[in-house]
Amino acid sequence: MNRTDKQDAILVLGAGELGLEVLRHLANHARDHHATRVHVLLRPSTIETTEPIKRREIDELRALNIEVVPGDIVSTEKDALATLLSPYDTVISCIGFSAGCGTQTKITEAVLQAGIKRYIPWQFGVDYDTIGRGSAQDVFDEQLDVRDMLRTQSHTEWLIVATGMFTSFLFEPAFDVVDLERGEVHALGSWDNQVTVTTPEDIGRLTAAILFHEPRFTNETVFVAGDTISYGELADMLEQQLGRAFKREEWSTHHLNNALKADPDNNLLKYRAVFAAGVGVAWPKEATFNHLQGFETVDVLNWIRHNLIES
Repeated sequence: MNRTDKQDAILVLGAGELGLEVLRHLANHARDHHATRVHVLLRPSTIETTEPIKRREIDELRALNIEVVPGDIVSTEKDALATLLSPYDTVISCIGFSAGCGTQTKITEAVLQAGIKRYIPWQFGVDYDTIGRGSAQDVFDEQLDVRDMLRTQSHTEWLIVATGMFTSFLFEPAFDVVDLERGEVHALGSWDNQVTVTTPEDIGRLTAAILFHEPRFTNETVFVAGDTISYGELADMLEQQLGRAFKREEWSTHHLNNALKADPDNNLLKYRAVFAAGVGVAWPKEATFNHLQGFETVDVLNWIRHNLIES
């Protein structure tokens, strides 16, 4: 591939739960923008897998005219990674925290070294600027490192999409905000505390729309939201939709911070403590890109109906 080509080459890093949705919606836009080509970077072991679900996903990507590129972000050194990324105009990272500490900064360093024109880093989450450094979740500091790196240079355009947590994570048994088996809801911090959530499908659709939006978004954070809801509203909604009472227990910041002190390496406790603080984890849906542009998104009520009742 040559940068002098008239095609705009987009590379998505990873095709997990979010990456797959981003790729699907980019492919839809690429059909309308014939000068755009979409690629995905996958580990060679993923490309060669015989696992049926992953095999079907790779076949789907190829059917969408997405070119599969082999590469391993975690094991590849920064200079080699920069070389791997250099043929592309736009890089979108869908490789999250599970890749390990230092991965986000390494990817960003490689993107800048490669001279990529436009970059969307893995910042699909909370408002890290508002939360600030030194929060209970230490991996958030690396997200701020990434933002500092992007803001102190002028060659590569960047775009951050703030989404809140995945909607499904609010109901994840390990996160323990909602315990369906025992019929309990736990409020992080207080019942009035709010949290912004968005489904991966909506994040993929909105990220593609933001990327292709005119006038162009440049060097800024764009906020989206499937829903913004308090823990009290969540408990009320569960009772109304599922037709049974839920025991309610408020986990104060003091309680959660003490739990974290007793188990300082517990990643889920770190997340609970951050969300209990109630800072930078929620924003009004009325002010988001999707609301202002008229995009309908899956709110918590519809997520419950679709995933907890219809299923």
